Amino acid sequence: MADHNFSIEFFPPKTPEGTEKLRATRAKLSELHPKYYSVTFGAGGSTQQGTLDTVRDILAAGEEAAPHLSCVGGTRESIRKVLADFKDAGVGRIVALRGDLPSGYGGAGEFRYANELVEFIRAETGDHFHIEVAGYPEMHPQARSPQDDLQALVRKVQAGADSVITQYFYNADAYFQFIEQTQKVGINVPIVAGIMPITNYTQLLRFSEMCGAEIPRWVRLKLASFGDDSASIKAFGLDVVTSLCERLLEGGAPGLHFYSLNQAAATTALWQRLVK
Repeated sequence: MADHNFSIEFFPPKTPEGTEKLRATRAKLSELHPKYYSVTFGAGGSTQQGTLDTVRDILAAGEEAAPHLSCVGGTRESIRKVLADFKDAGVGRIVALRGDLPSGYGGAGEFRYANELVEFIRAETGDHFHIEVAGYPEMHPQARSPQDDLQALVRKVQAGADSVITQYFYNADAYFQFIEQTQKVGINVPIVAGIMPITNYTQLLRFSEMCGAEIPRWVRLKLASFGDDSASIKAFGLDVVTSLCERLLEGGAPGLHFYSLNQAAATTALWQRLVK
């Protein structure tokens, strides 16, 4: 597994207790030696300071951190300032995203798409940052068609993205088909598979509806059959996701990006199974 690009995502805690909990989580996960931790970013300023604080914390511990940067509602000036803050903090890697459109958002703002943000980061900072962008094996929920979605990824890579992290999925074939399609249109940067551990069925349904990730019918029915039996949900989820990760790595995925939800147990359990 050492030759794979293995990373973990956090969200910025909103309370001092949350910050302490995340430090404890990171202390456990650091034993797995991930390549870096990414930290999500609230559009419109909601968690930008939280992102920077969390990133500084990680860097201070001697580990690599990649803040997410969302451009929805941002201006060139505001993004320029964020980039300067990241540079000053010692950040060398950014996850560049358009971000979710707030309800009733009319599309105002100086950046409409992630490729415009990537282009701006490159113009402002040259090659200082390694830029990750998002990819969607099962199509972005707001894309008009898979072809349109693929072209959006082409534009992000042409604008200067170094690698891609996918939305999570549970169907390995969707990932491999996506890789085939990207190669056909000339995308040749690494495409790391996004992995969501299964620990809570209700929460998973909610996330998946929002982001357009499909939970295969057999997995859904099995999870639903466990009711409130949390231990069975976690055990079955661990089997399903371990098997998915094994298929991805055997099939040539360059790495895995774990959506940890600021918890250590599920990612650690998965990782221990994969390194055996």
